[in-house]
Amino acid sequence: MAAAAIPADVLTRMAPIYERLRHVIPPFDWPVFAEDVDAILALKQKRNAVILAHNYQTPEIFHGVADIVGDSLALAREAARTDADVIVLCGVHFMAETAKLLNPDKTVLIPDLEAGCSLAASITGADVRLLRQRYPGVPVVSYVNTSAEVKAESDICCTSGNARAVIESLGVPRVIMLPDEYLARNIAAQTRVDIIAWHGRCEVHERFTAEDIHRLRAGHPGVIVLAHPECSPEVVAAADFTGSTQGMNDYVAQKRPARVVLITECSMSDNLAAQHPDLEFMRPCNLCPHMKRITLPGIRRALETMTHAIEIDAAIAIPARRAVERMLEVKPR
Repeated sequence: MAAAAIPADVLTRMAPIYERLRHVIPPFDWPVFAEDVDAILALKQKRNAVILAHNYQTPEIFHGVADIVGDSLALAREAARTDADVIVLCGVHFMAETAKLLNPDKTVLIPDLEAGCSLAASITGADVRLLRQRYPGVPVVSYVNTSAEVKAESDICCTSGNARAVIESLGVPRVIMLPDEYLARNIAAQTRVDIIAWHGRCEVHERFTAEDIHRLRAGHPGVIVLAHPECSPEVVAAADFTGSTQGMNDYVAQKRPARVVLITECSMSDNLAAQHPDLEFMRPCNLCPHMKRITLPGIRRALETMTHAIEIDAAIAIPARRAVERMLEVKPR
């Protein structure tokens, strides 16, 4: 849509929002987004809706229409607290399921039902039951990046930000941790608890290599490297800091490295660059194809038509909710 086709009053109303985005969205592109942003803001009021957006959402969503942003743990916590009638989850399907688990009486929408996750797809409830048979009595710690069915078969959930605290809160010598193999191996290096890992991997993070980091350091002397714990242990060892997306956010805000690279999904860098225009962000870009299924037109359509609503069978929802709520009760380290 050409800039001239956008009503002037829309561009005027959207000017303060664009001021937050001008460092990452060119002026020529903004009018294409502005009309959808304007419509979404109006629809949120009409529906008494709140938009939760993961850190991997694109800047026009993250800074343009989201009410609450963060990593999986932050979104889970805030989903449990909201008093809105409608929650629009801008992320992937398991995140929308988690929001529904914590808000069974609210309408939870995901703009695209095909927004999946390679980790969530790597394991089923039947797999968990087989693991319990193989390791009787060993607690199952399920990464939040799993389906409600898998959560229902688990003792407790965790995120990349609280995994160690969750595991050690159980007070046992051994746990099953699923489904991310790399996260399990990285947490195992930090704790005395013996961790039995599953073989799932994130299709974004598994593509990064230690050699990628060596090349970045050679081409950009002095760059600070922040890696997500879903990366391989070799990548984690080559980084300066490892943490969840919220941990990376906090590191940048507190340490303010002049030149930084985030070894994670690349929209995270765009969103932080909008918040810290004075810092230089390298972008070794691995996009999550599932996260990118969420778009402004899709969010607008979701609020206009109230689709797609997440529903979870009570037989699954009750034990799955218990596993998520037990995670939320664990105090951060």
